[in-house]
Formats: sequence, structure tokens, C-alpha cells
Amino acid sequence: MKLRRVAITGMGCVSPFGRGVVALTEGIEAGRSAVRFMEGWNQYIGLRSLLAAPAELKDEKLIPRQNRRSMGRMSIFAVQAAMDALADSGLDAAATTSGRMGCVVGSTTGSAISISQAFETMLPDRDLTKLSSMMFFHCLSHTATMNVAQSLKLNGCVMATSAACASALQAMGTGYDIIRLGRQDFMLCGGAEELHPTVTGSFDVLFATSARYNDDPRKTPRPFDRDRDGLVCGEGSGILLLEDYEHAVKRNARIYAEVLGYHTCSSGDHVSESNRAAMVVCMREALNGAGLKPDQVDYINAHATATLQGDKEEAEAIREVFGDSVPVSSLKGYIGHTLGASAAIELAASLEGMRKDMLYPTLNLGQVSPECQGIRHVMNAPERRAARVVVKNSFAFGGISAVLVCRIP
Repeated sequence: MKLRRVAITGMGCVSPFGRGVVALTEGIEAGRSAVRFMEGWNQYIGLRSLLAAPAELKDEKLIPRQNRRSMGRMSIFAVQAAMDALADSGLDAAATTSGRMGCVVGSTTGSAISISQAFETMLPDRDLTKLSSMMFFHCLSHTATMNVAQSLKLNGCVMATSAACASALQAMGTGYDIIRLGRQDFMLCGGAEELHPTVTGSFDVLFATSARYNDDPRKTPRPFDRDRDGLVCGEGSGILLLEDYEHAVKRNARIYAEVLGYHTCSSGDHVSESNRAAMVVCMREALNGAGLKPDQVDYINAHATATLQGDKEEAEAIREVFGDSVPVSSLKGYIGHTLGASAAIELAASLEGMRKDMLYPTLNLGQVSPECQGIRHVMNAPERRAARVVVKNSFAFGGISAVLVCRIP
């Protein structure tokens, strides 16, 4: 069986810098930080990190109320990003209801705000009658992909990935496999996430959050930096439209990139600690699937969340696979860690930067940590160069690794 080629022909996002890929890259190119102190979070006893990178909920009432009723905050982000990706692709409306378009949208959980509200409402009296029927749909683990499909009237394959920080990349990899196997012609793929103190708290109890910079939010997170002290959570959504490559060429579509390879695997080693060996396997298998050698890669968009262990393991893995010749950077210093949405948002930004012959630097990387040396960091300023092949890394709790390889035509 001959596998089909897969192109990326549309990109949409809602990020802490606003709606759209242009707003995202403008914020990055200006060297801005979207991280800020979160008022009211200090009422949560024991929460050390009081920082986050929120996105603005805007124009949600443009989504018909009948559809909007089943959406929490992150589903609204996902629907807006999906609508923008679809519009950006230039596909006609008939494609969405042709049975040949589906979606895979991942997230860490259902709506964190709605889940919290549901328990706060129900538990004092254990009274289920106080919950609205729509609250259930906000809380579903597949709420984002369900609402995208319902809003756009998709009747193809609809799936959800839930692998924490690897969710969006697994969604894109799944969509890639579905198209190249010929099961669908188009897939809207990515992830969505929303902020809540309990989201940051889940990392905080593991001492994985940044708590040293509560009084100076713009200085954190600090991926790969000597003074890094943990991650900062963000929110938003990134959705990419994947399409059969030949179909895209025939309709003269703008092709942002071709997906060349993908792999996901588990370390089977530790539930919360990153594992260099598993990262190495995942990157090498993704390259093998793409038919590329390490020296054919032009840029690595790292996962690099600014945790002590995670950055160290990823740097060591990159060094083992690529040596010190391939430029590497993380975008989380700008927008925080958008968790289940991160890979799609960051890949969209990377492709847009590469289109301009620009590799974005890691924000807040002032002095590389000794354990993160030996790789070629992009720091202090954008690196101006022609780059065509990008490796996107995502690593999640449970030892889950995911890597995607793309090439700009």
C-alpha cells in the first residue's frame, strides 16, 4: 500500500498574545513576555507559583449560542482556532461536510474551570440537581474536539488525545497517520487548554513550577537557563489543517509545510521524571520515518519547559542525536507552557518564523545551565537563516514522548 503525503495548509491559534498566528509571532518578535501575576490565586493555600500566561476570551458570542452552551473556555479557544485554520486553508465549505474531513484535538483534561465549579457547586450538600445539563459537556475529556466537530458540522473521523503536554503533538501525528492511510483527506489537529489554579497546582505539588519570580513575572520561565526554577502555565489553542498533499497541490493551496515523520513512545520508567533515553528513541524514530539524517535538520523547537530535570534530559537527548550543530530554542519563555495546546501553537510560530528565514530565540535564556550545554542554543536575538526542516518535540507525564518532523517546500 502506497502511503499518501500530508501537507499543512491552514493554521489557527489563540495564544496569550491574542487571536491568530500573526499576533503570536508579533509578540515573539517583539521579545515580549505574556506572563503576569494572577490576582486572587494567593487564596489557594499552599500554591507557591502565582504566575500564568492567560489568553483573552474575546468574540465568543460570535459562536451561535446553541453551540456555545456546551463549551467551556478552552472549547471556545479550540473552535476559534479551528475556524481560523479552516479559513486560512481556503477550502470551500463543502469540504467540512463531505465525510472526508475530521478532527483530532487534545487537552490535559476537560474544562478545568468547569470541573472546579461543578465540584464546588455539588459537594457542600452532595446535590446533583444544582448542576446544569451543559456543565457535563464542559467537563468531558473530549470536550474540545467534540465542540469543534459540532460547530463546524464535521462528519468524518473525530478523536481526542489526552497525554498532558504531548496531547497536541499526538493529535497532529494521529491526523497525519489517518490521512496518509487514506481514511480522510483533511484533518483539523491540535490542542486546547485553559488556566485555573488547580492546573498550576498539579505541577506545583511536584515542585515543578516557577515560584522564585512572583514579584518579577517577565523573568520566568527560563528554559535551559542556569537560574530556571520551573514552568509557568499558559492557555489557548492551536489547530492546524492537515491535508492530502496531492489534493493541496491540485487546488493550488498554500502549503506551509509537509509532515515527513512522526513517532510517539513511552519510557515505561517513571511517572513524572523525564527520560533522556526515551527522548532519544523518539527523535531517532521520527527521523527514520521522515527518511532524514540528523544533519539534514535545520531547527529543533524544543519542549523545554524550564523544569530542572526536563530541560537537562532534553538537552542531553538532543546532544546525543544531533550533536551541537542544529539550532535549538524553546518558545515557552514568551507564552508559558500551554500544556495540551503547546505543540500546535509552537509549531505554528516556528513555521511562520522559518517562512521569514528567522529562528526565534529562547526568551530569558541569559546563561546556559551547565547541564544544558553542548547543544546550539538560539539566544539573545533571532537567528537569520534559511531553514526548511524542523523537529518539534513534546514530552509529557508518564514518560510519554512525541516528535514531529516537517519540511517547508
